[in-house]
Amino acid sequence: MQHEVEVSPDAAAVAAKGAGYVAALARTAVTERGRFTFAVSGGHTPWAMFSELAHEDMPWGDTELFQVDERVAPDGDPDRNLTHLKASIGATPARVHPMPVNDPDLAAAAAAYATVLPRRFDLVHLGLGPDGHTASLVPGDPVLDVTDALVGVTQAYQGHQRMTLTYPALARADQLMWLITGADKRGPLARLLAGDESIPAGRVRAARSLVLADAAAAPARA
Repeated sequence: MQHEVEVSPDAAAVAAKGAGYVAALARTAVTERGRFTFAVSGGHTPWAMFSELAHEDMPWGDTELFQVDERVAPDGDPDRNLTHLKASIGATPARVHPMPVNDPDLAAAAAAYATVLPRRFDLVHLGLGPDGHTASLVPGDPVLDVTDALVGVTQAYQGHQRMTLTYPALARADQLMWLITGADKRGPLARLLAGDESIPAGRVRAARSLVLADAAAAPARA
């Protein structure tokens, strides 16, 4: 898959550029289709981006937010992506669709979440881990091989089992936006841009892909 790459000086600049991009795409989607469907991953850079969105002309009332992945942890737990997402968007009227990670039957909960996903996402945000993971598609996990479900449940990773969109769900994105910052991402980002399918991120496919990186993460050729 081909990636468009834009490099900014630092993480704050990446967050600001991401916010401007999201708001512009949202306005276009709402004008053309009446709503903006946006799936969001966790991480400090996207939380900063949502803070920047407060300064943008963002059609929150016509925005639906979905989770790319979530840790299995109690409501309000600081390890939950949802906790930080809600804090970041504040009292905006966006409609949020949380992953049901507190259900006792996680497999059934994953199947239920799949039914609320849109046929197409206007935008899916992804990050990139130092080990090449994205969403909660981590090296060696059986969820990497799921092709017949849109949402899967992982094995424990960094202390938590997780729920995640699978590759077929990510392929529903009309546009991917990767926010990638930090020197520890330079190696995996180079592999992503080279199309290295040995890392989980390298197996993601979608209609279009934009990588917003800071100078610390960007390979020399980016």
